[in-house]
Amino acid sequence: MNILIIGTGAIGGFYGSLLAKQGATVSVLARSDYAQVRAHGIHIRSAVPAVGDYHFRPARVVRSALELDEKPDYVLLCVKVVAGADRAALLKDALGPATRIVLVSNGVEIEDEIAAAYPDHALISGLAFICVTRTAPGEIWHQAYGRLALGDYPRGVSPATLALCQAFEGSGIPCATSEDVVGARWQKCVWNAAFSPLSVLSGGLDTHAILDTAEPLVRAIMAETILISNALGHPLPTDMVEKQVSSTRKMPPYKTSMLLDHEAGRPMETEAILGNAVRAGQRLGLDVPHLATLYGLMRLVEARAASH
Repeated sequence: MNILIIGTGAIGGFYGSLLAKQGATVSVLARSDYAQVRAHGIHIRSAVPAVGDYHFRPARVVRSALELDEKPDYVLLCVKVVAGADRAALLKDALGPATRIVLVSNGVEIEDEIAAAYPDHALISGLAFICVTRTAPGEIWHQAYGRLALGDYPRGVSPATLALCQAFEGSGIPCATSEDVVGARWQKCVWNAAFSPLSVLSGGLDTHAILDTAEPLVRAIMAETILISNALGHPLPTDMVEKQVSSTRKMPPYKTSMLLDHEAGRPMETEAILGNAVRAGQRLGLDVPHLATLYGLMRLVEARAASH
């Protein structure tokens, strides 16, 4: 199996390394980390015993997919859906006639842009339920979890998707296929829509501190996200809020990736996680005041950052 990873941040570096451990030929398209990754590879530290600490040396490290000798079977696009990220352009030179596109990103309603740009290519949507951080160029810290969910967009599971999922077997993290990957994406947004913006708006609190201080608010945000998902025809379990709160208390205190982006002055996934959710609710005529307020506050944070 020939894989190209676009993006050598925490998600791309981690999941690409797992595929390499399982015998896949994994190349990476690196941007800011190019020199470091080409010279030294990527070092992964993991607090999960089944994964452990190890070193990943990609088969090729390139600045452009045009440098590759052959087109990959799968290209995993592991970049954040933020302003200025031209995801379709990043894929352009990587695609051969049979290349499958795999999106591993946060947010809801993020697939249509890619599906419209490349209608002749199979599109696999992926969700990573993980606590993982890029601590330095070529350095990744895996704190907890790691489960992947993969499914065809807009729905179903093809043999190619199943084969990719099976390629992760034995890597130390579970991977499951989903017949309704859009619903799975909304399920992940239940957590992200609450903790990601609150971590920024609180001035840098971790997940435990947010729950200790504002658990009723967290639950209200989650409930509104579930309301939208259910109305869109992707029903989520009735105990979803309880499970999300419980699992967050059990995992180590975590600084969200949105908070890390904010602290580093990078663009945040506000539109992918909050804006798209709010707009979906508005289309459906739903009252989602907590989500709408969070979105408005995050827009103010972004405006302030842009003015400095």
